[in-house]
Amino acid sequence: MSRKRQIKLSAYLVGTGMHVASWRHPDAQADASIDIDYYKHLAQIAERGKFDIAFIADSLAINEESHPNILTRYEPITLITALAGATSKIGVVATASTSYVEPFNLARQFMSVDHISKGRAGWNIVTTRDLSGNTALNFNGSEHYEHSYRYKRAEEFIDVIKGLWDSWEDDAFIRDKESGQFFDRSKLHKLDHVGEFFSVQGPLNIHRSKQGHPVLVQAGSSEPGQLFAARSAEVIFSHKNSLEDSQEFYRSFKSKVVSFGRSADEVHILQGISPIIGETDEIAQQKLAYLESLITDETGLKFLTDYFGGLDLSEHTLETRTLDIGFGELTGVRFEYEKFRPFVIKENPTLRELYSLLTGSYTVNDFVGTPEKIANNLEKWFVERAVDGFMLMSPLLPSSLEDFVNLVVPLLQEKGLFRTEYEGDTLRDHLNLPVPPNRYSLTQSASNK
Repeated sequence: MSRKRQIKLSAYLVGTGMHVASWRHPDAQADASIDIDYYKHLAQIAERGKFDIAFIADSLAINEESHPNILTRYEPITLITALAGATSKIGVVATASTSYVEPFNLARQFMSVDHISKGRAGWNIVTTRDLSGNTALNFNGSEHYEHSYRYKRAEEFIDVIKGLWDSWEDDAFIRDKESGQFFDRSKLHKLDHVGEFFSVQGPLNIHRSKQGHPVLVQAGSSEPGQLFAARSAEVIFSHKNSLEDSQEFYRSFKSKVVSFGRSADEVHILQGISPIIGETDEIAQQKLAYLESLITDETGLKFLTDYFGGLDLSEHTLETRTLDIGFGELTGVRFEYEKFRPFVIKENPTLRELYSLLTGSYTVNDFVGTPEKIANNLEKWFVERAVDGFMLMSPLLPSSLEDFVNLVVPLLQEKGLFRTEYEGDTLRDHLNLPVPPNRYSLTQSASNK
């Protein structure tokens, strides 16, 4: 499926936007996270912009300090099913955990969405980070699975689910009314899997889709997560705070993909960005400053206090610089913070900026400014092999997404970096990914030689 390399675009759709205080903005619909017509509208905006993916994230537990947009929201697989019916081209990707569900159930759900969408579904595979501290308690457990254990379990989970998806060969259903033969029994296969974590007989009671099976997406940033993604994923999400860091990750991850006997082009790396677009750079900076001003000291400091295990910040404000109070030397902190520590040491952000960083709403300066500045920097990151595309984590929805579609996408199209029309119907078509062959068809073909 060789064609000219072009930027891939995914729209991260979450309530009023990725910025943690977006719900307070005068332009925001405060109850957006539970309004299906609103989500359909967002997906249609992204489809008008010829995006590859409309993406829905998830978490399995919340607490009082959770991002406002996730306190009440739809279950992702249900939501992308509705979005599939409201669109005709854009891919729909939902997050689902390998730690708190059975492979058979999930295989059936995602293959159903893939059929309903006519081959536009994708699964964002997570093992679930326990940010709330109470995830296991929601699933009849007492302790969350340990990190390396989760990924070991997830590898078997993926093998099982892909095996189930291959239960029926592509031409198994004959449906011959005259002979009375509905299907070819030789082309139905039980999985009969017995492993360390799962025992699953099969077969799955739904056959393969137009694109074979849903596109596999992953966002693990730890070493086990990267190895898992290099082995199994077709799209991965990354979040680096500089071009150089992104280039280093790109080279490192692509080499891991090759080490598993795969082509580096079989996996697309999408960098998370939260662009703020203005008629001038000054207007864009003003927009960002206004969003940041909506974060109250009480909210931000309470989150940071909880995040860092009760760290006393009572004498400080959100304008306090992190290095001034020892955030570069904190020990025993979460892995999520460790990956940001080099940035903290280099940039010495305020506590307000650290809060935005940890909640996913921090904006790299390359993507704050005029449409021209942002388009040029997207081109630079893409051409200089830091990314294969971008996950648009709009700070304020729907306006940030509309600005990107109306003002930045046309510039990328003029540069020849992004499609002007969809060239196919499935998500694999959009991403230039091959249809995975059915393992049993391959076995049959080999035995006939």
